[in-house]
Amino acid sequence: MKELSYHILDIVQNSISAGANLIDIVVNENIYEDKLVIIVNDNGKGMSESTIEKVKDPFFTSRDTRKVGLGVPLLYAATQRCQGDLYIDSNLGKGTKIVAVFKYSHIDRAPLGNIWDTMKVIIGCNEDVDFTYTHIYKDQSFNIDTREIKKILKEVPITSPDVLEWIGDYIKDGIKSINGGT
Repeated sequence: MKELSYHILDIVQNSISAGANLIDIVVNENIYEDKLVIIVNDNGKGMSESTIEKVKDPFFTSRDTRKVGLGVPLLYAATQRCQGDLYIDSNLGKGTKIVAVFKYSHIDRAPLGNIWDTMKVIIGCNEDVDFTYTHIYKDQSFNIDTREIKKILKEVPITSPDVLEWIGDYIKDGIKSINGGT
């Protein structure tokens, strides 16, 4: 995948397929330690130990519709290419946490990409799921929580095109405010 935001989209879709109704996404650009860390944490059905051991294999999937599952294996391969790793912590009935670590300055690390549009798509297609998105750059952070937005909106659906446009702009501006506009 050309952008890491596509990996995030794929992992979030796995979380939703696992019944999650709250998904926390963290992007930590830790320049000081030369690491980019992406975390997707959900409250879905979780995975057994045996599934966790197999999930990095592209020829394993829990789906009935096809015989391969490429999302986690592709993310794992991307971390490996960039002197990083992929960690999975999951408990049946409690959820799953996926942590992807990349060497930030690695020449083969894909760019994060347009995360604000990715978040718009994720939120716009999943009205009944709540999301938090936290972006950390050096010592500063930006956060958005759909539960807070829904409280303010009341009867207006979060999937309204005007609301989604505002969410995308808010995320984009928030990230720019912490990383100096780059």
